[in-house]
Formats: sequence, C-alpha cells, structure tokens
Amino acid sequence: MRSLRGAAVAAFVAALMLMEGPGSAALAAPASGRPGAATAAGETAAGASATAPVEERPCPVTVPAGTTCGYLLVPERRDVPNSRTIKVGYAVHRAGGEAPGQATEQATGQAGAQDADPVVYMSGGPGSASLQLTGLLTQMLPGRDVIVLEQRGGRYSEPRLDCPEIVEGVVDILRTPSPAADETAGVVRRAAACQSRLESEHVDLRGYRTAEIAADIVDLRSALGYRRWYLFGVSYSTRPMLRAAALDPQGSRGIVLDSLLPPRARWYDESPGSLTATMAKLGLTSRFDTMVAALNAHPAAYETRDPLTSKRLTVWLNGDDVATILGEALHETDVIPIMPALVDGLAAGRTELLQPLVDQAGDGLTSHEWGLYYAVQCQDETPGNSFPGSAHPRLFTGVVDAAVCGAWGLPASRTEPDALTPDPAVTAVGADATIAGRSATADTRGTTTGNSPTGNSPTGNSTNGNTAARSATAGSTASRGTTAEGRAAGRATAGNARAGRNTTRNASAGRAAAGSTAAGNSASANAVRRRTAAGSAAARRGTAGETAAGGEVPILVLGGRYDPTTPPEAAREAVSAVPGARFAEFDGVGHAVFLSSECGRRTIAAFLADPASAARPCDPGVAPYAMVRPGDLLLTSSVYRMLRSPAPLAIPAAFLLVAAVQLLVGLVSLLRRRGGGLSVLAGLAGVVLGALSALSLSGITDPVVLAIGVPPALAWFGLLAIVCTVLSVVEAFRLTAGAAKIVPALTGMAFLAWLYGWLLA
Repeated sequence: MRSLRGAAVAAFVAALMLMEGPGSAALAAPASGRPGAATAAGETAAGASATAPVEERPCPVTVPAGTTCGYLLVPERRDVPNSRTIKVGYAVHRAGGEAPGQATEQATGQAGAQDADPVVYMSGGPGSASLQLTGLLTQMLPGRDVIVLEQRGGRYSEPRLDCPEIVEGVVDILRTPSPAADETAGVVRRAAACQSRLESEHVDLRGYRTAEIAADIVDLRSALGYRRWYLFGVSYSTRPMLRAAALDPQGSRGIVLDSLLPPRARWYDESPGSLTATMAKLGLTSRFDTMVAALNAHPAAYETRDPLTSKRLTVWLNGDDVATILGEALHETDVIPIMPALVDGLAAGRTELLQPLVDQAGDGLTSHEWGLYYAVQCQDETPGNSFPGSAHPRLFTGVVDAAVCGAWGLPASRTEPDALTPDPAVTAVGADATIAGRSATADTRGTTTGNSPTGNSPTGNSTNGNTAARSATAGSTASRGTTAEGRAAGRATAGNARAGRNTTRNASAGRAAAGSTAAGNSASANAVRRRTAAGSAAARRGTAGETAAGGEVPILVLGGRYDPTTPPEAAREAVSAVPGARFAEFDGVGHAVFLSSECGRRTIAAFLADPASAARPCDPGVAPYAMVRPGDLLLTSSVYRMLRSPAPLAIPAAFLLVAAVQLLVGLVSLLRRRGGGLSVLAGLAGVVLGALSALSLSGITDPVVLAIGVPPALAWFGLLAIVCTVLSVVEAFRLTAGAAKIVPALTGMAFLAWLYGWLLA
C-alpha cells in the first residue's frame, strides 16, 4: 500500500515538473536515491523550499563535449511580490557525462567526496560574459564538474542589458582634445536614452545588482542538485561569490578569489593612488609623472577604428587618458615587461609607441553589457566614493561613471554581510538614497582603469581579455582576455573594465533579499522566493570563513604583483585575519591571474584537490617574462606598422633572396674558375645578416616586445648589409659584369634605406 502511494506521489511530482517547460524536469530534479540531494541555503536551519526552475537550451558558444546549457528562471527582484521572471544563462560540464554526484558515488561510494566537488565560475566586469571560458576551465580542472554561470542581464542571459548609446557617447568624447570632465553632456544624454529604452522593455534596473546575482548563484546549486560546490570568482565576481558563500554556508565547499577587491574598498577614489603605486613598483615614478604632465599639456592624436562602425576615426588622448590605458595594459602579463621602456619612450615624446594599445582599446567598448555594468556600479559602487577632483592621475573611467550614475539616479545599495565581512558596518549611504544629485560633470577626470580575460577582460576574460581607458573606443590592450578569455582596454568607457574587473560593493535588494535563499524560489516561474527567517538568521550568524556547522570554509586568494585595479596589498590585508584563508601573490602578473598565469591555474587546481595542503605546485615568485628596461630596445613603432600592413616586408625579403642567389651563383662561378669571389662575399654577408637577425629575434620570449622596439643588435648587424651592398656595387660596375649584376646593388641600397631610414628611425 505504501509503495503504491509513494509511486502515485512520485508520478504527481513528475507531472508538475513537466508542466514547468521544456527540459525543466530533466535539469532541475536531483538524482533520486542520492543522499543529501541539494538544498538551498535556507535549509541550514529550516526545511527545504522548492527549487528554482531551469530551462534547457542549445549552448550559444562553442563548448567541450559533455556540456549542456540552460537558463535559470528567477525573479527580476526578489524583494518585490510578483516580480517578472528573467532567464540567467549557465553551462554545466559534467566529468564523464554523469549527472551531479554520480561520478563521485561510483568512484568512492560516497556522494560529495572532496576530490570531486564541482566548481561554479562567473566572470567579472560587471557585465563580462562567462560561457566562452567553459573550455579553458574544463581543461584547467579535469575530473570534476564545472558550472559556468552568466550574470543576470549579461550577454547570454535574458534580457540582455546592452547599451550601445553610451558607447556612442564615449566615442564622441574621444574626437576632441578637451578634458573629459568638460564633455560629459553627450554621454549623459545617451545614457538617459539607454535607460529609457530599457525601461520601455520592462527592465527594472534595481534588480541588477550584486545581492541578486549572489542569490542566483545559490539558486543554481539547488536547481542542479549539487550538495555543495566550490565558488570561483575573478575580479568583480569575487563580490557575488563572497555574498553567496554567506547566504549558503553549508553548500560552500571552498572559495577561490582571483584579483579580489575588498568589499569596503572605495575603488574609484583609490584607483589613482593604486596606479601610481604600481608604477613605483616598476621604478617609473618620475618618468610616469613626466609623461602625464607632457601629454596633459599637449594631447596626442591617433588614427584608429570606431568599435561600433569599424570606420576610421581620430582620437585625442591627454596624459590622464594615456595613464588609464597604461593601467589597463598592466592587466596583461605579456605587456607588463615592456612598461618601463614604453613609459620612458612616451615621456621622451615618442607618442607613436602607444598606437598598439590604442588600436586594441576599441574591443573594450564591446566586451561588456553596459546596461548591466552601470546598474551594478550605480547601486553598489559609486555611492561609496567622493570622486575627488584633486586626484592624479585623473583617470577617464571615473568621470564617465559618475556622469552616467548621476543621470540614472538609481538607489544606493546597503552593505550586506559576506564570507569576509560577516557583520559590515552600515554605510552612510542609506538603502533609499540616490546619487542623482552627484555632479555628472564633477572635476574628476576619472579614477579607474576599468576592468576584462578574458575574459578580463577581462579579458577576461578573457573575458575574457584585453585594456581600456579613455581611448577605449580607440581600442584595447590586453583582460580579462589575453588568453582564451579575452581582454580589453582603452580610455574608453564609462567604466570600461576587462573580463574581469572587481569593482562593486556587495549589495542587496534589501535586508529581505539578503536573507532570501535560492531554495526559496517557487517552482512556478512567476513565484517570489523568500528566505525563511531561520535560514536568514543562520546565514548572518556565521562568522567570517565559517560554515553553519562551525567549520572553516577554505579560501584561496590570488593577486598579481602589478595589478593596479585590485592591488595585491589590499587583498592580502583583507584576508590576513580570516580563518581558513590564504593569499598568494604572483610576480610579473597583473589582473585576473588565472587567465594569464600557468602557475596561477596550477595553484587553483591544487587548492581544489586539497584545500588543507599548503604545498605549492609552482613558485609564484617567478615572473613569466623578464623586464625590458630603457636601453634594452631600440624603440620603434615600425614593426607594429609592418604587422598591420605587411607591404614593407617585401624589401628585406627581396634583399635576403637576392643575397642567397648571389651566394649560390658566386660559388658556381668559383667552381668553374670564372671568378665570382666578390659575389660570394657579398651574398655571404647578406645571408649571415639574415641568420643573425633571426637568431636575435628568436631570443625574444615575449613577442609583444616587438610592438615598441627591436633588439639593439639589429643596428650593428646592419653593417653586414653595408658590406654586402658595397661589394655588390663594385661587382656591378666591373667592365666584364653583366646587366643582372646591378640587381644585388639596387636591392642592397633599398634595404639600407629601409633599415636605417624606416625600421630603426
């Protein structure tokens, strides 16, 4: 009788789940028979609530085999009854293709074994995409499930909060050499247009902030049926990951925080000092100050492309704008080594050396969903900053962000507890305050280097990544990309940030939302989830780094030595007193360590395999590349121009070809006793020149070096070209010489003009 009743109940539940929509039952239902099939955070002290529904869909990007994609269906605002349902994109790569927990149970006989706990990852920004990193993460973490979650409002979520209007406004600012603080009217107007358009599409921007993003993370664990998992955030996403760990202590196996910005940091106000301090680490304080002052007095013009139309346009960059670009460029591991030589050259007036970073900056304007970015920044980050006009360098991003947030007038979020700060002091800005009164044109040229991975930017990520600053429309450097993730950069954007910039203050849709559990979501797509009072109390009672059961949650924090966006010093201090937390600093690395450092990826994998072990799989103190100091290069932008337009390569190619032919013909003549000694010597000089040049260039381990210069030895190798040319001329003007002998002489003279008059000029 009981078995029949149980079967009837099971059938009824299955029918209800099938009514939720395509794929809901298959993806949402935990595997039957598994002990502890996942519950949300509220279960730490109260009974389980219904899990949030999910919906299957084709993956929008290329993903590894064994990966499925879907949407998590959640309320747009958890603090508003009957809030509309939105879709948050995600991907799940199951180790071996099994359902959650099955691989672990089969291998160990116990669900949730430490070595198979899954990992959930989210990119930074805010507004950077995540799904494109699924392949990198599965390669980095083989043998365990990898879950990649988009941010609500992101590129692969619905609705998608893009804002091309703001990009247009930034591009307009770049067209004139005037200070950005004098040109924000156009950006404000376009920002208002974007806000109006989003609201006409029924988007409630107040639902897009860190507290809601964190609740999405908790809900996804419950919906996918995982008992617990590791939380992995980079740059901005370290904020929602920390908040999710506080909401869901029993579901959090451990936390990885890459490029952490402490929750109480005033990011905009601190950015100028952080950039200056990073330049000091590189030994560039005086030359950096000289460069900024010189370009502020005489802005430089650059030809680049419009990121929206791909048409050519001229942008003007002053010293503060260039400082912003360089700050973003420091996100990239392969750009860091050239910074000393680059800054020295810019300070000496060689402004053309910045062209590669300018050309890459445009990607920064298309790497983020700017509607989402500003929804988060305006509610969570800008209210805690004063934007002092006296800050130097006055970075571009802060000016634009203050202007846009002033125009949008969104309410400021209240500071909420997280895994690092369980009982944060209430900020002076109330939950109902707005920053609409903040001067949009305050004399605060900016204060951030923007975040992207690739990733980020971030690049990245890389997003990501990729390098942004006022010249962002001009292009991006490195960032969250720079690896499979992608990064971006450039003066660019109101807040341009790489796949990964960590910039928002932990926020909540209100104390009720802060207490809300992911499990509290109704199975109905339109139901409002509320966290039980007991579950909320349990989340708040936990001390920093502790689970509800009293055990410490292990935390690994990674920082790059030369990261001006999320300085390692601030991260180290933030975790120094947190039980179960440890910090690792990586030399020669900037923002988003895992996107650009193999040692960083190995360190994360080792932590996930055994969080209690202090053994290091590699030495984070070993920089990937050696620094290039002033004098180590002959500064020139010619190689970069040649890569963009390879036509000039025809001259050295012709010279080497003629030299090789000349050598062969001369040898044949010598064997036939018909002379040819001069031809042999001339051809040999040309061939040796080519071999030595190739050997010198092959010794460069960081190819980005060639974007600003070449080895000084090339100038000395040019003496062989002189010898080759002189011998060829003598050979050509001998009385018995044929007309063809003039060819080596002419190509030699053309090569000398190319080498000393163009390449090394």
